[in-house]
Amino acid sequence: MTRRKVATQVKRRSFTKHKTTMISHTTQPMPALFVGHGNPMNAIEETVYAMAWREAAASIPRPKAILCISAHWETEGIFVTAMTHPKTIHDFYGFPDELNQVQYPAPGSPELAGRVRSLVSSTAVRLDDGYSWGLDHGAWSVLRRMYPEADIPVVQLSLDRTQHPRFHYDLGRELQQLRKEGVLIVGSGNIVHNLRLLQWNAAEPYLWAAEFDSQAAELILAGEHDRLVAYPVLGEAARLSIPSNEHYLPLLYILALQQPGEPVSFFAEGLPLGSISMRSVRIG
Repeated sequence: MTRRKVATQVKRRSFTKHKTTMISHTTQPMPALFVGHGNPMNAIEETVYAMAWREAAASIPRPKAILCISAHWETEGIFVTAMTHPKTIHDFYGFPDELNQVQYPAPGSPELAGRVRSLVSSTAVRLDDGYSWGLDHGAWSVLRRMYPEADIPVVQLSLDRTQHPRFHYDLGRELQQLRKEGVLIVGSGNIVHNLRLLQWNAAEPYLWAAEFDSQAAELILAGEHDRLVAYPVLGEAARLSIPSNEHYLPLLYILALQQPGEPVSFFAEGLPLGSISMRSVRIG
């Protein structure tokens, strides 16, 4: 692992200049991305995944704001960050100190938070404006590679741990309008995520991990969303790949945003550590 000191010194920028254009319509919907974030060290080490995330950002229009659904913010009910300056949360342990020194001082957007709340009618969306959350590593470890200047407003949407996968997929569909308003929606998790069976020096992935990653890829390309939502019926490989579903659910939000005939592609893939899939998905 690289032991260089990492310090992000990015001046906070006001969201005022974006405010008048947040709810303007674009000619083409903004693409939507699911990012397999994997090891937090991807935030500071030059890996093939960090490179893929940079290239993905460079290949799409610059967003007016970003809405991130991260595996690492689970709540009872749905919350959205609504503070003007979300803090950088280092929600991990056992990693080098340089990772804990990283800051991602992107501005927040109370306006976008309110827009999310107004679009969702299936459930109450509560505003987190009291700094109880911020940007966890599922968000900033990816975004600092995609947008290193931290000058695009970022809002996080929580995962309601009490709800079933269909609830999350349907909620994702309600966010579709944001794509037409220049908002980049990013889901951050992993299709295969079994930390109990992780092997730091794995030469090859587990057979079940490779099987489910391949099966999920085929279903994504075929638009078989219902089968992906009902993943427990996909068999033993799915059960081992998704022992708990917080890393899988962000994928469902992004798949829900796909419109009929809209292209889908993968901009990263791989199965490091034996039981983690880095497959990343682009809609649009």
